Amino acid sequence: MNKITSEGDVNTSSNRKNWQDKNINYETSCVLRDDEDIFLHQSLSTPCLNVLKKSKGIYLEDISGKIYMDFHGNNVHQVGFGNEDVKNAIINEMEELPFSPRRYTNNSAIILAQKLSDKTNGVLNKVLFSPGATSSIGIAMKLARLVTKKDGFLSFWDSFHGASIDAISLGGTAHFRNGIGSLLTGCEHLIPYNSYRPIFDEDTFLTILDYTLEKHGDIAAFFMETIRNTEVEIPSYKLMKGIRDICTKHNTLLILDETAIAMGRTGKFFAFEHYDIDPDIVVIGKGLGGGIFPISALLTKDEFNIGQYTSLGHYTHEKSSVGCAAANAAIDFIDNNNILEKTSNMEKFVLDRLNILKNKYEIIGDVRAIGLLFAIELVRDRKTKEKAESEADRILYNCLDLGLSFKVSSGILTLSPPLIIEKHELEKALEILEESIKIENIKLFGGNNNE
Repeated sequence: MNKITSEGDVNTSSNRKNWQDKNINYETSCVLRDDEDIFLHQSLSTPCLNVLKKSKGIYLEDISGKIYMDFHGNNVHQVGFGNEDVKNAIINEMEELPFSPRRYTNNSAIILAQKLSDKTNGVLNKVLFSPGATSSIGIAMKLARLVTKKDGFLSFWDSFHGASIDAISLGGTAHFRNGIGSLLTGCEHLIPYNSYRPIFDEDTFLTILDYTLEKHGDIAAFFMETIRNTEVEIPSYKLMKGIRDICTKHNTLLILDETAIAMGRTGKFFAFEHYDIDPDIVVIGKGLGGGIFPISALLTKDEFNIGQYTSLGHYTHEKSSVGCAAANAAIDFIDNNNILEKTSNMEKFVLDRLNILKNKYEIIGDVRAIGLLFAIELVRDRKTKEKAESEADRILYNCLDLGLSFKVSSGILTLSPPLIIEKHELEKALEILEESIKIENIKLFGGNNNE
């Protein structure tokens, strides 16, 4: 099967073609052809799967009228699509201050910066905004060099921190590096610690990190996703504490990329709150703009406010009045509707259901959940842990047939519904998922003795 698998959808598989042949009408195919003709082609985005006309709440609607629950959403949909509070805030700000030029500030930007700082109890009390998290990662790299007087950066292979040259140099995802040529010097990578498919144990990983920072001697910052979004890799409390201590020991900044997982996704506003640690810098984005407006934020400590003579960001839309109004409304919605508590309560329900599925279907090798971010790892053999990649691909398209969309990556189903989802909607999605998993389990193992 010819396919491409990485951070997003499989976009060249025969299963995809079969799904489109069955579901895409003439009008949709014409629009897809126009899209393919006018846009530069790139992996993971070309060709497009379908054409949308509406997104609302937890749902997408394509131009033929088919409805999907969106458990993917590019992680921007924490407060749901078309959130009325966010829309109204944007409209009101557009009436008053549609654009805030450089040299000036505005109340919406100051209010947002203070709200974000307050979420860290004032520990991270210096803020910069940018139009997107990739830009904020670039700012973090520059600031780390200024603070530490070191040049190097350390991150994980297979990590993703954005798509610009500096961000792909830092990241370790092949699809974003292939064919690009020389990348930013000074970027080093470690084999990631993986709790569900361990190459080494936690103590060994911490020893490797400690050794690398000591022997290299010029690492300004260690970048990592607090919780790996694509595979829902959830580090232990001990591991995160150890990473924090080792970075401090070597005067290396710990920079956490929470672009996809902040804003309550894990049941906490910031995922690092689960570990009782404070990063030196944290980057958030995606859902910050309420699923409508692109905006990102970098938060850091007062002691690192040393860039007065360097343009760390200086982006045209850095203090976007409209973007900040959207973000303020999104945060207020989360706070006023007890979204964090609701998300934490949903976690147990989801994990219980996933464990029931794991006990029923041999194709499920592992399940993981934190807040409303969960993953199902599919395997052809639990002993060898051979990934069931083609089966995962078929499950995706079968679920799309049944009205459920999510992300697939290397045999792992990753689901992140809007945090506004109701329990009955979540139950329906899990029923759809089980129906599709059962089909592939029977194909592989000829039924299940546990049913």
